[in-house]
Amino acid sequence: MRPGPAPLTDTEREAIAARSVFDVTTAASAPAPAKPETVPIYLADAGDHDALLGTFLDDHGEFERWRTWSDDTTHAIHQSQTLRVERVHESSSHETAWTVAAYETPVSERMWHLTATGATPAPLLQDLLTHLADGEGWDTALGTPVNEKRVTEATQPLSSAGWKHTVDGRWIRWTSSDGNAGIQFDAFAAQHPSQNQATWTLWAGTQPDQGRPTWSITASPQTPSSLLASLADSLAHETGTRQVRRGREPKTSLASSPLLGPVATTGPSVGRSR
Repeated sequence: MRPGPAPLTDTEREAIAARSVFDVTTAASAPAPAKPETVPIYLADAGDHDALLGTFLDDHGEFERWRTWSDDTTHAIHQSQTLRVERVHESSSHETAWTVAAYETPVSERMWHLTATGATPAPLLQDLLTHLADGEGWDTALGTPVNEKRVTEATQPLSSAGWKHTVDGRWIRWTSSDGNAGIQFDAFAAQHPSQNQATWTLWAGTQPDQGRPTWSITASPQTPSSLLASLADSLAHETGTRQVRRGREPKTSLASSPLLGPVATTGPSVGRSR
């Protein structure tokens, strides 16, 4: 005789193990932790856009930070007041999360602008901000026509990287070899610069005219060729990281369950002490 509950019999232990198999199976089927994988930059994860902007502002004192009263948007304004970057913090992956606008003078009309959606890969945005910080391409004159020379300059990195070049009516496209990314030029919109239509579209996933891309960047007709060429070069040659899941977690053996201990499969059954 001893105080406390009687020890479990082998049969009772086996019954508990059988009932717990569903819990063990559920745990075993859970996906393995994600691991980073190096991919072309256009397939990279969006990353932390807010942290990216914060680091940029910390490193470039010539840009001043302004936060709206509702606290949902941050503006980075160059000390010249002629270049402004807007970051909308709560935008979805397919909505406009970034807007860059350049002006001839602080009070003049907008010369050109560029937008990027919330899923745009962080490395590509980093290249964009770096180019802006270099101060190149701000002197684009309002009304300058988009000619063949400017288009060639903007897409030269794609041609040298072997991207496929096609013409479909008003659309001129350059597509990556795997078909997962491209740049599209709208020749019709380019002839109406005063309307500030989206003349250039950089995308990944689905083509803009066939559905909603995974992410996209659009640019107006007067966007500097040097800036577009910088983005094109990044798309054609740079890489980023993407979190991927591989395989499944190893299954837990019932014979060595941490809750039950070794499960006897043979041997006589021992009754309870009374």
